[in-house]
Amino acid sequence: MSIQNIIHKCPPANYIFNLLTDNSDGSISSKILLICASLLIILLFNKKILPCNCKASNYVTPIKFEYAVPDEAKPNWKGKRIPNTNVYNEDDPTHLQCYCPATGQFLSRFDNMTKLDMDKLISKCSIAQKSWKSTTFKQRLQVLSTLHNYILHHQDEIARVCCRDSGKTMLDASMGEILVTLEKITWIIEHGVDVLTKEDKRPGPTNFFMQFYKGAKVVYEPLGVVAAIVSWNYPFHNLLGPIVAAIFAGNGIVVKCSEQVVWSSVYFIKLVKKVLEICGHDPNLVQLCYCFPPNIESKLSDDSGKSTADYFTSHPTFKHITFIGSKPVAHHVLKQAAETITPVVVELGGKDSFICLDSVQDLNKLSSIIMRGTFQSSGQNCIGIERVIVANSKYDELVNILEKRVASLRLGSDIDDLLENIDMGAMISDNRFEQLELLVKDAVNKGARLLYGGSRFCHPNFPQGHYFQPTLLVDVTPEMDIATNEVFGPILTVLKGGNDLNNIIKVSNSSPFGLGGSVFGKYEDCCYVADKLITGNVAINDFATFYVCQLPFGGCNGSGYGKFGGEEGLLGLCNAKSICYDKLPFVSTQIPAPLNYPIKDNEVAWQFVKAMNTASYTWSLWERIKNIFKLAKNA
Repeated sequence: MSIQNIIHKCPPANYIFNLLTDNSDGSISSKILLICASLLIILLFNKKILPCNCKASNYVTPIKFEYAVPDEAKPNWKGKRIPNTNVYNEDDPTHLQCYCPATGQFLSRFDNMTKLDMDKLISKCSIAQKSWKSTTFKQRLQVLSTLHNYILHHQDEIARVCCRDSGKTMLDASMGEILVTLEKITWIIEHGVDVLTKEDKRPGPTNFFMQFYKGAKVVYEPLGVVAAIVSWNYPFHNLLGPIVAAIFAGNGIVVKCSEQVVWSSVYFIKLVKKVLEICGHDPNLVQLCYCFPPNIESKLSDDSGKSTADYFTSHPTFKHITFIGSKPVAHHVLKQAAETITPVVVELGGKDSFICLDSVQDLNKLSSIIMRGTFQSSGQNCIGIERVIVANSKYDELVNILEKRVASLRLGSDIDDLLENIDMGAMISDNRFEQLELLVKDAVNKGARLLYGGSRFCHPNFPQGHYFQPTLLVDVTPEMDIATNEVFGPILTVLKGGNDLNNIIKVSNSSPFGLGGSVFGKYEDCCYVADKLITGNVAINDFATFYVCQLPFGGCNGSGYGKFGGEEGLLGLCNAKSICYDKLPFVSTQIPAPLNYPIKDNEVAWQFVKAMNTASYTWSLWERIKNIFKLAKNA
């Protein structure tokens, strides 16, 4: 049988063959034929040995299912544009109003949850977790595999839901929502079982006597019901990330989403519930809460007690809280969580620096990374590039490149028409536009040069949309407000770093934040700089890949504390139970006679304990021998 016939009998190989074949006469070059044959061998080998890219022992066949896509997420949906683009509508104050920030189209409205509503949902989650904690890892893997498979084959629908509710572009949704979520789920499928089941044996005691018969280990058990309070900038990923980690560790989880993205969060939480249900588990294991922020809720009620948001955070059922948000809100969260002594992982904003050393060769290539890292999702990224710090020798050339590229960016919405090339979408809201404009104006007054943008933008096709011009601000200095305050918007600020590595480090560390950073240049120089940056995460000659690599993620200083993601994040959602055991079944600890209550002779007891401590912990062999004899004498 010819290789062409073999290829045609294998659908994946045949698909590749058809793509590579010259359509004019059906011929194929020997080089392309070799590629096809190689791919065929790989496909057949994988089919026989490994059904997917995960460990064979962890592979569980996903269950296929259908999940209805809302009309609002379908292409060319004709929704009504509303004049009052705000989640709070004075004409309907008891409902949260959901709309598309890119177009101003009305999406839906939801009842503002009450404390009683939250109690009911949390109670349901707690009941479901009691049975879920006893599930096998194979059962949990099936849930994750089924969710993984659905996401992989429904990327368009998921991206559109994200775009409708957040205003971002389809490309930004794919990279910032789908890619990172698939990475997290895949990582847990491949490594989660090993992380949670490994026998974490510890060295045990250093005591000379106990080390012979006492062993020590740590086992990781579910905490119970955990909570996550997540921000609006990634409505799919920020919701799914805490969920998949929590349920794989055996917990139930209640997520409180931002009032800005309730519509998409409700859709995505129902997706997870459906996956649980078709896999034979209680869908109440995951719950979603939402409400107005306290400043709006105070207008609706005369209740002088806790706001609904504070009530959620201080709920005694929660054993752990993951908070992703701003520093001002974090103060409220921590204050309320302290009442129930609930541990909190706090991931706040950043002022991440992107450092260009004088050893960088290709500034055009570098500018592409800067553009993506700054303007993706309209700059609304916690680990987005907030400061570009450039060695003096590269400064002017890089600024010239960036000026042309920033001016070429196109704003709009591509949710309905991917044929129209759109580079940057809308921001979630216009409530920070004045602050952004003031930061730019302040910098210019202090000597910075505004080369492009700097203000809000009224889109001719979407006048109700929340658009801010892509902005390039250069000659910024560390003393300016824009260099120390998190922008969280589409503003590219460029600072001179000098030519000395230590001065560049000093400029980077001048920020009160410490979340992430990137450094580009000769590897040895990059390592030197990375070691001295005060931050929680650093990428060398790359941007933000520490997040995709499933390393523990979190910041320091003004960027919060604690970690989620990776092995440490998964273990952080568990109760680390320390267990001490007898290595030898016939040897166990006994209370020596001189120490038995009631004490018969205090002097003898004291000499016994003193000799025991010395024999157990001295570095001197002779001292140990002498004190062992003393023990025997006083026994």
